[in-house]
Amino acid sequence: MTTTASATTAPVADARALGLAHYAARGVLEHVLARHGATFQQQVALRAAVTADAPQTPDDLVTQVRGSLKADPADIRATLDELLAKQMLVADGAHLRPTDAGRELIAAVGAETAPISARIWGGMSAEDLAAAGRVLALVTERANAELAALTA
Repeated sequence: MTTTASATTAPVADARALGLAHYAARGVLEHVLARHGATFQQQVALRAAVTADAPQTPDDLVTQVRGSLKADPADIRATLDELLAKQMLVADGAHLRPTDAGRELIAAVGAETAPISARIWGGMSAEDLAAAGRVLALVTERANAELAALTA
């Protein structure tokens, strides 16, 4: 039986490969965020507020960020306080709204990371991207289920 070189040298997707890809991509984003004086968790929370269809309460934002990052709710609330202090979010009654400065930060980070993302993701076939998307969605679903079982 003959195998092709690509079949024998292609890495197998596993937790380590996923982690390495995540931290490499996150490192790029954190480098851009640092130039703007923002942290990764601040960007995630601010993006949740900016992209929401309706005004969000602090509890809404904590729930969204926790669902994404699995972070401690107290840490997320501290992040929201940081964003309020930096005037990236403003309290409006029971809701937190992004300020113009908050929207501009998300837009600036998106503009700076877009060409980097294009270089990272460029040249991959639609089939490979679709397969990776299916695998990552399944891994996320299963890991979320395992985490829910562990914390129940």
